[in-house]
Amino acid sequence: MSPAAAALAPVVDVHPYAAREAFAALLAHAVPGLERVEASTGTYERLVPTPAGPRLLQAHFAGDRVTVSARIRPGSVDQLGAVGHRVRQWLDLDTDLAAAARHLGGDPVLGPLVAANPTLRILGAFDGFEATVMTVLGQHVSLQAAQTFAARLVQRWGVLDADSTLREFPSPATLSVADATQLQSVVGVTGARARTVVALAQACAQGLVIAPDSDHSEVRRRLLALPGIGPWTVDYVAMRALRDADAFPHGDLVLRKALDLPTQHEVLTRSAGWAPWRAYAAIHLWHHAAYAKHL
Repeated sequence: MSPAAAALAPVVDVHPYAAREAFAALLAHAVPGLERVEASTGTYERLVPTPAGPRLLQAHFAGDRVTVSARIRPGSVDQLGAVGHRVRQWLDLDTDLAAAARHLGGDPVLGPLVAANPTLRILGAFDGFEATVMTVLGQHVSLQAAQTFAARLVQRWGVLDADSTLREFPSPATLSVADATQLQSVVGVTGARARTVVALAQACAQGLVIAPDSDHSEVRRRLLALPGIGPWTVDYVAMRALRDADAFPHGDLVLRKALDLPTQHEVLTRSAGWAPWRAYAAIHLWHHAAYAKHL
């Protein structure tokens, strides 16, 4: 699609929104080639899959406001609607934050965090397969290493969009036939991790759909059955790709440090009273402990 044939159409303008905090998370996780983030202007770009093909999304984060536009063909209202639905899920615009705040606000640790950031939401995923692969690549490595691995994967198997110079994330069909040894060599991950990515791609190519309207129990069961995928990965994916408000990766090291608790079991026990909003407890703790440096 040539630039002349496309128009920049508004999709979302939301206020108030914890835009600075959301942008800090994007800045911390952005994958070169897949996403483009400009810290000085608070802008974020990526390709968004739609039934009519990928569309370039442009988002601007400033203070407590987020504005999102997309490049679509003139008159293609259906494309705009498809992008808008994905953007609402991405920005978590349909969650009742007031209900979460009422439940979490009385906690001595979470109460002050929720009061300080009452509009903090959980950034979702534009594609469940992409989110799960990215989570697998980030297992047991630094955030910088995970970004490097993902960038190599996208560079080798992603499809280049000439207009935006960004790439689409590789499809399940593409990675399902990738050679695990080659993937290991190109991306730089372990052999076990490469085999996990290929096995995940094969499962999704054969019908596993990781999306909010999927059967969450079935998705969890099938993911846990794959080699190299454990509870932390499944809970993190459930937070972002399934929009499970109670998902809680209690094995996360940052959560343990934020709560000053030495074991996973103690973190899980501490979180019991936060149900059914434990995912929102996690996001407040993460932003407080890990993302503040990017603000």
